[in-house]
Amino acid sequence: MGGQGRDGGKAKPLKAPKKEKKELDEEDKAFLEKKRADEKAKKDLAAKAGGKGPLNTGAQGIKKSGKK
Repeated sequence: MGGQGRDGGKAKPLKAPKKEKKELDEEDKAFLEKKRADEKAKKDLAAKAGGKGPLNTGAQGIKKSGKK
């Protein structure tokens, strides 16, 4: 029952070759810096808005209280 080899089973995945470090030119550096700044600003904004309740964007419509 259990004495079989690996041949019939799932094939072992091949390792991906390591990516080479490429030199960044000024345009790439500027792009990455802008991307990091955007991520930081987004994270700060999310932390700032985290303490408040749900945002009512108007998409929910008029809420009815259920009283008659």
